Amino acid sequence: MYHFFVSPEAIVDKTITITGKDVNHIKNVLRMKPGEEISVSTSESDKEYRCIVRDLSDDAITCELAFIKEGTELPCKIYLYQGLPKSDKMELIIQKAVELGAFEIIPVEMKRCVMKLEPKKTDSKIQRWQAISEAAAKQSKRTVIPEVTKPMAYSDAIARASECTHKWVPYEMADGMAHTHKLFESVKPGDSVAIFIGPEGGFEQTEIERAKDSGFEIITLGKRILRTETAGMVVLSNLMMMLDKG
Repeated sequence: MYHFFVSPEAIVDKTITITGKDVNHIKNVLRMKPGEEISVSTSESDKEYRCIVRDLSDDAITCELAFIKEGTELPCKIYLYQGLPKSDKMELIIQKAVELGAFEIIPVEMKRCVMKLEPKKTDSKIQRWQAISEAAAKQSKRTVIPEVTKPMAYSDAIARASECTHKWVPYEMADGMAHTHKLFESVKPGDSVAIFIGPEGGFEQTEIERAKDSGFEIITLGKRILRTETAGMVVLSNLMMMLDKG
């Protein structure tokens, strides 16, 4: 079943109206017909609206609400602070993080980042990343489109994450898998989790010390060295499997 996002104002009683770029996609790409079922959400609440397509015009798709069900969001908010990686790795990370339930993705400029965003290209890059987040949210039937923020300095990211319930930094020099398991098991519905992932070159020791001084837990993800595009997915997938009780 295809999934789309609408504004809250698009839902009036039992009528749901889809406008914008999705109209052409529904009508001319998917070639949907009246009577077919789709699902929509507003990205402002964890509800999925199942509805029946009734009318297709050039500028709007009108649907009739069939029923409402609980959405697909995890019971806690997970913030992925990702050290900026090279080339198209960030696009893959965003896509998979959204599929696995991340609430927000924050690109972070760290000392060993190879990629440096040119200021004049930042806005277009963010638009591209946000479009990837939206497409992944539709594909995985999320009821929220996770935001991809503008890149921020490491010190700013540490300060921003300080209010999260749990703050973790997976680090290849850390050990103590039992401690990692204990931290994962301590996450409860309503909590917030900040995950900091280093770039290809990893964290510098001064960055690890900064995180420790700010109350972050330095954790291990096992005996193997994971790539930057893998480490965050390991944390997210384990949290998803643990928290998704539906």
